[in-house]
Amino acid sequence: MKVTLFNGSPRANGCTFTALSEIARILNGENIDTEILQIGNRPAQDCIGCGRCVGKGECVFSNDCVNEWIEKAKTSDGFVFGTPVYYAHPSGRILSVMDRLFYAASEHFAQKPAAVVASARRGGTTATLDALVKHLTVTQMPVISSTYWNMVHGNTPEETKQDLEGMQTMRNLARNMAWILKCIEAGKQSGIYAPQAEMSERTNFIR
Repeated sequence: MKVTLFNGSPRANGCTFTALSEIARILNGENIDTEILQIGNRPAQDCIGCGRCVGKGECVFSNDCVNEWIEKAKTSDGFVFGTPVYYAHPSGRILSVMDRLFYAASEHFAQKPAAVVASARRGGTTATLDALVKHLTVTQMPVISSTYWNMVHGNTPEETKQDLEGMQTMRNLARNMAWILKCIEAGKQSGIYAPQAEMSERTNFIR
């Protein structure tokens, strides 16, 4: 089993990475492979709603990480999306990338467990989590929770490590992720598979 962790911060080894690394450490101890992917500090194209990704499984824009991340998603069993907090919202890059990931390749995320993690100096974390969790819930992904909201606080990696409850929350999140993944695997071995969703109805409110 493998969990892919997406670091939506432009800082490769900053506070968000610190939180994701703690999750990865616990998952590795549960014999689950992990990979942390870095969004980097290059521009990320926003979705333009062109619809050209439909049925293709890839985004029409290939000059950033989106299509590479789609390939990673195909062989991943679970996901963690991490972001810093900017003005009480997620990083613009991770939001743009997740929009395109889920529009172009939702079938590779559907019904796989996932979590969102926010890193902040002080506030804005719950609004940030709410914005990104919607990608998971509309894609039928089991949302992994912890013993508090999935957030850490600190202005530097060292300060983040001093947020003892935040780091504890990351560890408990990882254990819950490992448990759900093992339950899903055990279910498959017993002939229990994910349900098929009804998709025939699509209602517009203005006619």
